[in-house]
Amino acid sequence: MDQQQSANMALITAIVAVATLGGFLFGFDSGVINGTVDGLRIAFDSDDVGTGFNVASMLLGCAVGAFVAGRLADILGRKRTLLLAALFFIVSAYGSGIAGSSAEFVVYRIIGGLAVGAASVLAPVYISEVTPAHLRGRLSSLQQIMIIIGLTAAFLSNYLLAEFAGASTNALWMGFEAWRWMFWMELIPATIFLIALFFIPESPRFLVAKERNADAENVLGRLFGSGFAERKVAEIKTSIAADHAPRLSDLLDRHSGKIRPIVWTGIGLAVFQQLVGINVVFYYGAVLWQAVGFSESDALKINILSGSISIAACLAAIALIDRIGRKPLLLVGSIGMAITLAAMAFAFQSGSIVDGSLVLSDSAGVIALVAANAYVAFFNFSWGPVMWVMLGEMFPNQIRGSGLAVSGFAQWTANFGITMTFPIMLASIGLTGAYGFYAISAAISVLFVWKIVHETKGLELEDMKG
Repeated sequence: MDQQQSANMALITAIVAVATLGGFLFGFDSGVINGTVDGLRIAFDSDDVGTGFNVASMLLGCAVGAFVAGRLADILGRKRTLLLAALFFIVSAYGSGIAGSSAEFVVYRIIGGLAVGAASVLAPVYISEVTPAHLRGRLSSLQQIMIIIGLTAAFLSNYLLAEFAGASTNALWMGFEAWRWMFWMELIPATIFLIALFFIPESPRFLVAKERNADAENVLGRLFGSGFAERKVAEIKTSIAADHAPRLSDLLDRHSGKIRPIVWTGIGLAVFQQLVGINVVFYYGAVLWQAVGFSESDALKINILSGSISIAACLAAIALIDRIGRKPLLLVGSIGMAITLAAMAFAFQSGSIVDGSLVLSDSAGVIALVAANAYVAFFNFSWGPVMWVMLGEMFPNQIRGSGLAVSGFAQWTANFGITMTFPIMLASIGLTGAYGFYAISAAISVLFVWKIVHETKGLELEDMKG
């Protein structure tokens, strides 16, 4: 690799690092709620349904944020929309901690959800649009690594704050409870993200779509060299329909009038990623392990362990995604999750209820703990990073923003449904029924990937068909 190529890769890496800070905040904002459930229940005197809505309310914002951001990014650009998301992260982090009522808390969490939804769809597409095809999978997978690092950072922060205070519901500094400080910790990375975004360029594919060809050539020249820039701008112009700017109606096949098959594939990927129940572990991990007899402190430690395993699994995915492809990883993940979720359901089924709580034997407890962490590893080796990589690259240029908007909306709507229903399922059909449902969903996802999903490894974005 010559000096110019080295310089280009250094710039690309720096840009990707900034973009994936959105993934870190996505993870932190999603994971911080894990340690605050008891505090929310006590502070707002909420029942199971109320607690479920307090936890899941962010996801309503996520669904809207993902849908609006995809379209807004086609109008304002990827960079400006990410700047708006960074501001929303800051407002949400402060407001969630200071909230004095459930209604006020929900408003601030929805604002945070708008930011998470925007970051979830824009960071992968932005990364895919500034990286070479042979490295796109690996670099786009860094988004999932940063999501997990953000989750793990939130788990670690929650644990340390609860330890310092003695419990998440105890007062910590300035008379505020530890659970409130858990939200305020997010102000630090959110501010860094806002500042760093001013130093990255706009997506060259957005610039071409807006007929700012000279600006696009300048960005591509800095990334890949001037000779490449001229050729790539011409390719992008050819791939974008010349008669109109991107719009939602492009999602329909112009001949049949039906939704394009590639859009249904994107929606399916987005929904199945949630139907396997991964965010129950992320949002309710502390509640889950306390439900089977672990202390709050031990439950928060298990969250940290799960986060660390997730990071290792994502690193393995990064090493393989551009070698063996996206589809094989999804298949391995679906099979592994179906088996481990079934093992968890079996372990929970063997327990007995003592004083209103599920108590597992030592052997069943070990099975549940090992299976849960294996499940998290399989998810983060496959569906965690691969779904976001594919959504960022699988749509043709003309419909990339709109396709992401619809798929992101579906992903977060499914996320809301799974998250909102878990406390209700826990009370009605127990952990066995809940995890049995997630296991069946994972098994069905094997068939979906096998029959419907097409490989995108090594394809240029301008060659994507839909």
